[in-house]
Amino acid sequence: MEWGLVARWLVVSLGLFAAGLPVAAALTPRLPDRGAGIALPLSLLVVGSVAYWVGHLAFGPIALGAGLLALAGASALAHRLGARPHGRRAVETALVFAVAFLFLVAVRAVDPAVHATMGEKFLDFSLLRALLRTEALPPLDPWFAGEPVRYYYGGHLLAALLARLTDIEARFAYNLALAGFYATLVTAAYGLAGALGDARGASRRTAGALGAFFVGFASNLYTPLRVLGAFLPESVAEAGAVLVGVRGFEAAGYRPVADFTYWGASRVVPGTINEFPLFAWLNGDLHAHMTSAPFLLLAATLCYAYFRTPAAAHPRRWALLAVLALDAGFVAVVNTWSLPTVLGLTWLALAFAPASPATLLPRTLGGAPRPDRRDSAGDSVEGSRGRRVARLGRELRRDGSALAVVVALALIALLVSLPFWTTSASARSVALVPPGDRSPMYALLVVHGGFLAAFVPLLARRTRAVAGDPRARRLAWGAAAGGIALWLLGFAALGLLLPLALCAWWLLRADPDDGTAFATLLILAAAGLVMLVDLVYVRERAGPGRMNTVFKTYAQVWVLWSPAAGAALAGLARSPGSTPVGASFRRAARGSFPGRIGARASRERGSGLTAGRVLVAALVLSMSVYGALALTDHFTANPGRYDAEAAEVYPRTDDPTLDALAFVETYHPDEYEAIRWLGAREGRPVVAAAPGLDSYGWTNAETTLTGLQTVAGWRHEVGYRGPEAYSARVEDADLIFTGTPAQRARLLDRYDVRYVYVGPNERERYGTVSFEDVPGVHVERRFEDVTIYEVERSAGDDPPSDAEER
Repeated sequence: MEWGLVARWLVVSLGLFAAGLPVAAALTPRLPDRGAGIALPLSLLVVGSVAYWVGHLAFGPIALGAGLLALAGASALAHRLGARPHGRRAVETALVFAVAFLFLVAVRAVDPAVHATMGEKFLDFSLLRALLRTEALPPLDPWFAGEPVRYYYGGHLLAALLARLTDIEARFAYNLALAGFYATLVTAAYGLAGALGDARGASRRTAGALGAFFVGFASNLYTPLRVLGAFLPESVAEAGAVLVGVRGFEAAGYRPVADFTYWGASRVVPGTINEFPLFAWLNGDLHAHMTSAPFLLLAATLCYAYFRTPAAAHPRRWALLAVLALDAGFVAVVNTWSLPTVLGLTWLALAFAPASPATLLPRTLGGAPRPDRRDSAGDSVEGSRGRRVARLGRELRRDGSALAVVVALALIALLVSLPFWTTSASARSVALVPPGDRSPMYALLVVHGGFLAAFVPLLARRTRAVAGDPRARRLAWGAAAGGIALWLLGFAALGLLLPLALCAWWLLRADPDDGTAFATLLILAAAGLVMLVDLVYVRERAGPGRMNTVFKTYAQVWVLWSPAAGAALAGLARSPGSTPVGASFRRAARGSFPGRIGARASRERGSGLTAGRVLVAALVLSMSVYGALALTDHFTANPGRYDAEAAEVYPRTDDPTLDALAFVETYHPDEYEAIRWLGAREGRPVVAAAPGLDSYGWTNAETTLTGLQTVAGWRHEVGYRGPEAYSARVEDADLIFTGTPAQRARLLDRYDVRYVYVGPNERERYGTVSFEDVPGVHVERRFEDVTIYEVERSAGDDPPSDAEER
């Protein structure tokens, strides 16, 4: 085990964390940890954004140095302005990061391989290697020679920068970067959940721990329900499964431990992927939806800081918005799917914050709110209808001004990420979800039921405060009736979540100063995402139908709901004496109310506390079943049974290591030395090889694992460039091996091929292969089962014509 590399990565990460503390404290002085939870994402944002822009001129040490210099300047400026981190809570946060980091290091150490099956590790590792080789951004595509990457690669860019900063090879940096992103996400969730819990009078540490639990360890309810079904009478379990239409919950012959598979819980909603964080980190892809998660929580925390900033603090409010725009721009490069979410969350924060967005401008520029029209006695001259119209007008002006600010921030974000849109983005279109593809109610409850169980008590408690308002009662009954009607009409997601969203909206308008207001805002934002992807989806070639849309959106939903759930459950678990609410019940019991009423209030409080703690314990226990089984299986079992039909199966190592390429020497020894030799080449030479038509098999390893380029790589390129462009490349890649000498020479020249790789895949596809009759091509190296040819000069220099050949 490479403990020295682990220590090096951890020390560098904590150094960046320390550098970000003053900046975080300057932006979020009203949060209980003064922004310690987002210190590392802030540092990565500054370094990554600067390196991204400088990298288009010169990527590598120069871009990294510029990013670090910018971070040092920002930290020094924040310190000079008087920003002071909270020392003890900064240390506490650093310990949370270290524990989470070492936890995932242990997970990756027994399954470090970047193999092609069961995920996108080939894609992610190829991008990391390509970025470490590139001299200027955007990186060239390893699977489409001569063209820039058409993919959001910002997370891989950060991994490459950290690999350079720590001087660690990509084969080790891949798994260390995974552990670093995981720990950064857990730490950000700990900080935000703790702040939300503290605002509602709960224990900050309890709320933080629960938020970290949800984002780092919890699962949906698929596995606990299967385990429960195994212990119920078979007839009862199967009848229940049939009744609600659940597949895979039958009890017959199912052994909950021996037959456990970590894969099934991520495929509950038919035709989609519904990953949750623990599944993703266990699976081990360094994928965009994982690397962007810390920056989504960074945006949420900045929005919360804005939410709590007084209207008079204009400089800080503008500073928060500026950093949000920078975060949105960088998120576009890391994971474009999260850009609308960051902007939408910012709009909600602006629209519902106690300080109106109109007050962002000085009074002299129209920033003061319009006063009500009143007569000489001070009474409003509006009638009840007029007051309703005036209230509606104020809300529309508030929402409209919030939207105007967000549009301006979106334009800044687009400028920040402009090179990405002109070189690396690929076209998409939006379509309506067909009725038959919408999510069924049972699947929604299995995937989101744990969060809903945490949120309903929170919203119900807040609703009681306005329950005396007839409008609130009408809204509640109308929302319930509408939800049932929508469910019956085939819109299960709207039927389940629209009442919740309307309740959250009403509560935010009723009392934005309540301690649970921002948690309510997060509930509203993520509920809107779940409903949205049941109405529309992004049409693309990366997966059938709305599979990828649900996949990328549900990952964000889980991240946004986790801190809110942590705060909600911490409120249910708090002791009676820890809050003003608890104090009121103690006064009631001592006689502030008549004795019988006081005794009843005390009993109700006690029973509510007991019920709340039971709910917390039940949720934590049930949502831990998957993690307990998955980790037990992960450290003791062969993963081959997870996918028995996979083309490649790589049992986990008994000798812990973080070497992502160690599996090649063990399972592909006939190609190991050849791949290693290619990996040692300088620059970005093009390697001709068989096209990677099998996206999840051992294909194009010679370029994927080295960061070099090939003419036509994995079939993923269909999703990025279209089937016509990819098919044309495949034809050319085939002709390099099967065409006439003249055709082969011209194609080698056209794609500037430096090496030709003839290994097992090439012989299987083309039979006997020889380049002896192609001018300018000779054998460079022979290995056990691989021959590598080198094109000494431009193979197109005076190639023989077809007529001369005949």
